[in-house]
Parts: sequence; structure tokens; C-alpha cells
Amino acid sequence: MTEKKATPVSRKKKAKLEYSKGDHVVYPSHGVGQITSIEEQEISGYKLKLFVIDFPHEKMTLRVPTTKAEATGMRPLASTKVMKQALETLKGRARVKRTMWSRRAQEYEAKINSGDPVSIAEVVRDLHRNEDQPDQSYSERQIYEAAKERLTRELAAVEKIEHDDAQVKLNKLLAA
Repeated sequence: MTEKKATPVSRKKKAKLEYSKGDHVVYPSHGVGQITSIEEQEISGYKLKLFVIDFPHEKMTLRVPTTKAEATGMRPLASTKVMKQALETLKGRARVKRTMWSRRAQEYEAKINSGDPVSIAEVVRDLHRNEDQPDQSYSERQIYEAAKERLTRELAAVEKIEHDDAQVKLNKLLAA
């Protein structure tokens, strides 16, 4: 049983070395942030090494123990290949299930909080409305905007472009 535990710990140690100050990372429930420092704090008598991650769009700073970064789902930015796949997803046909809105809303929220750009793109694609389509409900609009914003921020960080340029790029893909 101790051997099984040794493997994930060694992976976590590797992940700890992958991030450094200034790196952009994705924290599933908050989106793209930047590591502003790696600090050591004493909490309940234990010394912990923490990633300090700034999320300027949420006006929030998060401290994640370096040993728990992988377990929390924190990951590096998506590769250009994954982002390209997410953008291709936007071009597909919307797949709206005929289930209750509350159930679909939960599924959409789960996809957004997974932090996976392709899943987030599916939410944007499924909830997008063109000019000639009926309006969305308030909760539908909120989920759509949250997903689109999350995807826009990661696209901007991956392609090293301004947020507004990433927004324009997504809008063009959705309009096509």
C-alpha cells in the first residue's frame, strides 16, 4: 500500500518543479492566473511551501500548497494543439439536450469548472445565440458569459494576445 502512495507523491514533486514565478496556470474553478511568488508559511506548526496565484480579473489571490497543486487540478496553460481543438469545437453544431434546464445548467457548470478548454468550448457552442435566434434566460446568459470569458482568458494567455483580441477571435468563430 505504501508503494501506491509513493507514485502520486513523486508525480506531485515533479509538478512542483514545473511551475515558477511568473508562470500562467489554470485553476479549474477560477480560470487563468499567474504565479506571483512561491512562499513558505507556517500553518498549525507545519511549514508549507505555497504557490501564490493572482487572478486579476476576479480581484483574488489564491495560495495553493505546492504538494496539493496537482490534486486540486491546477495545470499549465493548454497547448496550442488543445486550444486549436477547442476553437474547432466552437465551429460545430450546438448539441442541446432536451432535459430540464436545471440539470443542463449543472452539467454546464461542471464542464466550466473542469478547466478543460474543449469542455468549456462545448458550453459556449451549445449556449451561443445568433441575432435571429430567441433570447436566452438570465441563468443561461450567465453560464454562457462565464464559459466564454474563461475560454477567452485562456486563449489570450496561450496565444499571447490581448484579451480584447481573443474576444474578437472567438466572436468571429461563433458568427461563422
